Amino acid sequence: MVKRQLPKPLELMELMQFKKPDFDARRRRLNAALTIDDLRSIAKRRTPAAAFDYTDGAADGEVSLARARQAFEDVEFHPDILRPAERVDMSTEVLGGPSAMPFGIAPTGFTRLMQTEGETAGAGAAAAAGIPFTLSTLGTTTIEDVKATNPHGRNWFQLYVMRQREISYGLVERAAAAGFDTLMFTVDTPIAGARLRDTRNGFSIPPQLSIKTIANAIPRPWWWFDFLTTPKLEFASLSTTGGTVGELLNSAMDPTISYEDLDVIRSMWPGKLVVKGVQNVPDAVKLIDLGVDGIILSNHGGRQLDRAPVPFHLLPQVVREVGKDATVMIDTGIMNGADIVASVALGAKFTLIGRAYLYGLMAGGRQGVDRTIAILRSEIARTMALLGVSSLEELEPRHVTQLRRLMPVQADASVPSVR
Repeated sequence: MVKRQLPKPLELMELMQFKKPDFDARRRRLNAALTIDDLRSIAKRRTPAAAFDYTDGAADGEVSLARARQAFEDVEFHPDILRPAERVDMSTEVLGGPSAMPFGIAPTGFTRLMQTEGETAGAGAAAAAGIPFTLSTLGTTTIEDVKATNPHGRNWFQLYVMRQREISYGLVERAAAAGFDTLMFTVDTPIAGARLRDTRNGFSIPPQLSIKTIANAIPRPWWWFDFLTTPKLEFASLSTTGGTVGELLNSAMDPTISYEDLDVIRSMWPGKLVVKGVQNVPDAVKLIDLGVDGIILSNHGGRQLDRAPVPFHLLPQVVREVGKDATVMIDTGIMNGADIVASVALGAKFTLIGRAYLYGLMAGGRQGVDRTIAILRSEIARTMALLGVSSLEELEPRHVTQLRRLMPVQADASVPSVR
């Protein structure tokens, strides 16, 4: 039988420890976010549908994005037991410089439309965390202002080759003059992908008011207040705006981009040169043979060619072919620190986050980006410790199995050709 007694006042006081209230609404909602998906939910509540869907969406049926995220969810880890990892070192060296963690912030276009602090918030958070920040050609903060925000950190610049080559060349020269150390030559955007969410939302640059957008804005007055009371959007390369994102991209981009353009840019750029948008092994081999410093396996976050190869599935093959000679990086679909750990284990030297950063930005500006980085840092450290590894160098392919739902169909040689 349980012995009962009257509670003692002192014991009750020990149990009734009330949490000190936090009257900072932004800090309170961000501290409640434990995952990147939590930040996404906050971002969706606080951002007009057109701007949120521009970030959240992908091309056509969004199959590429779904497959990329599924690939990371299908990872099986193989931890080592009785191998204490009391202190986990997440630092690495990439493209000739340090990074406190094995990820940086990817280039994102029209960022101040998501939240008015835009690239300034991203560059400042990256500087504080000791990781690289990448400014997009279609960014809404100038090269020089990003440098001023992150004067001592690592700034990278993502380059599109424009129809007017002089625009691209001028951006290369400005980035070099500002001390950016890496140029990210992007090759997967000769034309714009079919961003169907944008079309359905009537999303344009600048945003156009309609009955639908006004109705959607009513519960989100803070976004419109920020947008209307802060400086006009400034683009790194577009001298004129007006139209859908697809229209703007198609008017600016050049579908005739070729290896000759890569040669020209290489001759102009004094720092490290990486090619972003590699999606097969032969292209990876050719680029490394041509002397680029690194490649980024990416299908543009699923925003260009739908049903494109999944970068994470492609990673082991590319590493086997060129990993000893080049810096192989990866993006698309990363939503958890465990995704980053799995990528490093399979040979990636570095990873990039795009949507995860923007979800934090939309959820809470600079503080939200800080929260994104803090969440990923915690997940990386915890995953490494549970695997029994103390440093990134200890991660090996044996720690990861890629469980594949999609297997290529092999051609049946017994079936006669119709030709």
